[in-house]
Amino acid sequence: MNKTIRRASVFTLLLVLALLVRATWVQFYEGQALADDKDNRRNTIALYSEPLGNIVVGGEAITGSAPMKSGDLAYKRTYEDGALYAAVTGYSSQAFGATQLEGVYRDLLDGTDNRLKSVLDTVTNKRSDPGNVITTIDPDVQKAAFDALGDNKGAAVAIDPTTGKILAVVSTPSYDPSRITTGDSDAWKQLTKDADKPMTNRALRQPLPPGSTFKLVVAAAALEEGLYSSVDEKTDSPDPYPLPQSSDELTNENPSAPCENASIRVALQYSCNNVFGSMAVDLGQDKVRAMAEKFGFNDKEQDVPVRAYTSVYPSDMDEASTALTGIGQFDVTATPLQMAMVSAAIANGGKLVSPHMVSQITDGGGDVLENYDDGADTTEIVSSDTAEQLQSAMQTVVEKGTGTNAQISGATVGGKTGTAQHGENNSKTPYAWFTSYGKADGKEVAVAVVVEQSNAERSEVSGNGLAAPVARKVMEAALKD
Repeated sequence: MNKTIRRASVFTLLLVLALLVRATWVQFYEGQALADDKDNRRNTIALYSEPLGNIVVGGEAITGSAPMKSGDLAYKRTYEDGALYAAVTGYSSQAFGATQLEGVYRDLLDGTDNRLKSVLDTVTNKRSDPGNVITTIDPDVQKAAFDALGDNKGAAVAIDPTTGKILAVVSTPSYDPSRITTGDSDAWKQLTKDADKPMTNRALRQPLPPGSTFKLVVAAAALEEGLYSSVDEKTDSPDPYPLPQSSDELTNENPSAPCENASIRVALQYSCNNVFGSMAVDLGQDKVRAMAEKFGFNDKEQDVPVRAYTSVYPSDMDEASTALTGIGQFDVTATPLQMAMVSAAIANGGKLVSPHMVSQITDGGGDVLENYDDGADTTEIVSSDTAEQLQSAMQTVVEKGTGTNAQISGATVGGKTGTAQHGENNSKTPYAWFTSYGKADGKEVAVAVVVEQSNAERSEVSGNGLAAPVARKVMEAALKD
């Protein structure tokens, strides 16, 4: 054979072998990676080839699937009262993925969860009928919170303290997930570039300085550590309180309030900064942090089952900064979920039942795959005596203190207001907070509300003026017969 032909033949053979090796590698080693690639259009086609399972509130599906009139996708996701429930459902979009419950339970809702497979499905590799997500959300409580927040920028969370069931998760301004289910790029750009951030879940995912609502955590630490024996024992708290290692003083919003050496009850009633700044320093940052973490601060894996953003109590501070944390400032941040958990634990005799907004997940036939209500963990945060004392002091706040706008006829209500500084030297509109609990006729609820921005004049921004009325509406809906 001609030498040149022989070399060409060998080279050609090597090319063929290389192609076979590459094809084998792609088929058997990279095939799954390619199949799972987010840019693989076949995955989206398969996902929306059949109706998805549903998210259920109050026994009714708040999601659905509708046939597409054109294109290669058979169905699109639909939402009932989309804006009302957006902070619960999130979205499932043909172009932008899935978030919130839609994302957490995507495999269940699209029928690919292995728990849904029958023996025949396993043999034939057939896609199973999708499952459903049964939430703990109470539609009346959800709507009450949504309507009460109205045009304000803010959020509200309501929890049943005895069961841990989350009854409402509301974030405003909201958006309708239906607008982006088919991948409308104009709608997506409008929503993502909106300065008011309607797609941000303020209830779970946006921690802010909690202001004076954090004083409940400091009070709990003081009672548990024996710094003070009761909420009615006088404290050692000069007014104003000179910040350690600083020329600044911690003053009170109301200079005429009886805050000098005030008891915890009076200090909560009038929201005395000097008392809790001094108390935080006397306890020391480690003890305050330990109590905060018992309530849930600094927990980076707070799942409900949506992952909540971490609420923070800082470390490595000097005493002046520690004093500021005592009034919920400096680098302390909290979500409404976190502050609702504080009130829930106090209302439940010092025990925190893990908050969750999914009750069950079921298969397509309604059989329960997992029951989250039965598996909710309970943790003792403070003693029953400390909890009872704090309940009593919180009731004083509502009866004759800074939280009178939360009063409900025929119900026992306790709460704590907060007006958190915002911006350098408090240059921006403060955040208005209220955390509370209500009890009536065997029913209980814990509610936290933050109003981040409203149409009120700056001088009118307060926890009692803006947040407490929202909490009252939410509690009324939860406690009604």
